[in-house]
Parts: sequence; structure tokens; C-alpha cells
Amino acid sequence: MVAVFRQVGTVASGSECKGEDRVIQPTEDVFASEGDTVTLDCIFETTRTSPTLIWYRQKCNDFPRYIPEFLLYITEGGSIHPTDSDFSAYINKTEKRVNLEISSAALTDSAVYYCALSPQ
Repeated sequence: MVAVFRQVGTVASGSECKGEDRVIQPTEDVFASEGDTVTLDCIFETTRTSPTLIWYRQKCNDFPRYIPEFLLYITEGGSIHPTDSDFSAYINKTEKRVNLEISSAALTDSAVYYCALSPQ
């Protein structure tokens, strides 16, 4: 079986985001076999000194669910919450990139994945 991971384009988060705050995700689908490690990319641009980035997902069969499922957030210092998640993330401050890693992909992980900047 193959899991499908779809990323969306540009997303901004929260009422406090200014025009210079944004994230950019590749828009192509990512295909993986069950058990594969999958890395989803997210580039961020912000004027904040200590940004926090959040990953969400919208499962394929969750329509019409209006609130995506929260997966995790990661601070500029690399702290990940929750720490007991099935997902992990890492941040590269120099390249302004935060990636989500799914260590053992399953068919149930097929979804649209969103990266967003926290408004705080």
C-alpha cells in the first residue's frame, strides 16, 4: 500500500501575522510505501526573533471537518511539543526551514499537511 502526503502552498496563521510573515510549502504530492520515513518541507519568513511553527493535517476522509488536526509545534530553539507524538520536526534557523518527519509511514497518515507560524 502507498500513503499519499499532500502539502499546501503559502499559509499565514493568526490575526497578529503581518504581511512579512509567511510559510511556503512545496505543492507536489509525496508518495511513500508503508514503513518509509517521510519528510515534509516548510520554509518560513518572519520578522519575529523567536518564531514558533505549527504542523497540522487534514485527513482525506475527514470532510467536512473545518478544523485540521494539530500535530505538533516547534520553537526556534528546537523544543517540540507534544514530545510523545508519532511525528518529529527539526528546524534550521539559517535556512529558515522547519521539516516534519513521519518515521514509519502508514496508509492512515495519508492527508493534507499544513505548516503555519504561531501568532505569538
